[in-house]
Amino acid sequence: MKNYAFHIIFVSALILVGPRVSSAQDSQKAVATVDGQAIYEQDLMSVAGPNLLELRKQEFKVKSDALSSLIRKKLVEAAAKKKGLTAEELLKQEVDSKIAEPSDDEAKGYYLAAKTGTSLPFEQIKSQVKQLLKNTEIQQAREKYTDSLRDKAEVSILLPPPSVQVEYDPARVKGSADTPVTIVEFADFQCPYCGKVEPTLRDVLAKYNGRVKLAYRDFPLSQIHEHAEVAAEASRCALAQGKYWQMHDAMFADQAKLDEADLVKTAAGLGMDRNSFESCLKSGKYKTMVQQDVEAGSEVGVSATPTFFINGEFLGGAQSEADFVTIIDRQLAAATSKNSVLASR
Repeated sequence: MKNYAFHIIFVSALILVGPRVSSAQDSQKAVATVDGQAIYEQDLMSVAGPNLLELRKQEFKVKSDALSSLIRKKLVEAAAKKKGLTAEELLKQEVDSKIAEPSDDEAKGYYLAAKTGTSLPFEQIKSQVKQLLKNTEIQQAREKYTDSLRDKAEVSILLPPPSVQVEYDPARVKGSADTPVTIVEFADFQCPYCGKVEPTLRDVLAKYNGRVKLAYRDFPLSQIHEHAEVAAEASRCALAQGKYWQMHDAMFADQAKLDEADLVKTAAGLGMDRNSFESCLKSGKYKTMVQQDVEAGSEVGVSATPTFFINGEFLGGAQSEADFVTIIDRQLAAATSKNSVLASR
C-alpha cells in the first residue's frame, strides 16, 4: 500500500466547539434581574460550579468522541478516493476480506461464556454466533486500520477543552512570572493525595523550567482534616516572613505535624522569628484570606483536592506526570500557534 499523508484541519468556528466555563464576555452577561439588580453568568458558578464544570466536561467528551469518529470517516474516504473506491469498498477490500471465519470451537467457547443470555442449544444458533464473532472482529480490525491511516496523516485537533478563568496570588507562585503556562493548584496541606502529587509537580516544573509556573491556592477540607485550616493560615504567616515555599514544602513533607505546636517548631526550624510566627498563627489574621481562596475555588468548580487548572484546563486528583505533560504540551502548542498568528499580522 502506497505511503501517503493527509493534512486535515477542522476550523473550530465551523465544528463542535468546546465551551469555556467562563469568558470575559460571558461572565458579564446578565441572566436575570431582580428589582433592577443583575445576576450574571459568573454568579451561577458560585452556586452550581462543580455541577456546571462536570456537565461541560461530559459535553466535551461527547464532542471529542464525535470528532474522532468524523476524523476516521474523512481518513477512510480520502484513502478510498486514491484507489477509486467508495469508503465501504475500501474497508471490505483492506479489512473485511482478511478476517477468517470463526471455527466451531471458537463459536462454542463464546456461546458457553455468554450462555446466560439464551436458553437455545448451541447447534440451533451456531451460525448466528459465528456471524456475531466475525462482525466483532471486523469492527475491531476496521478501527485498527483507521488508526493506521491516522498515524500517516497530519491531523490538527482544534476543539478546545472546557476552560476556566482562574485568578491566583502572585506572591504564592513558583517559577518565572512570564511563563506561557500557569498551573493553579487548589490543595489542602493535610490531604494525603496533595502530598502524594508534590514530587510529580517538582518534576514537571523541572522538565518545563522557564515555561511553566505553579500558583498555590488554599482549599482546606476542614470537615475531614482538623489541621488543614491552621496549616493554611501558617503558610500565610510564613509568607509574611518571606518563607512561604519553605513552609509549604515542610508541611507537605511531614503531614503528621500540622497542629499549632508543631507548626511553630517547623517555622523556627526554617529560621523564622518564633514569637512573631506564633503570634500571627494565634491571631487568626489570615483566616479570611484562606476563606477567600476556598470561595474562589468553589466558584470555578473545585470540590476536592488536589484540583489543578493548567491555563484554565481542569485536571483533578493526584495524577501522573504524563497527565500533566499531555495538557502542558497542548497549552504550549496553543501559545506558540497564537504567537505565530500575532507575529504574522
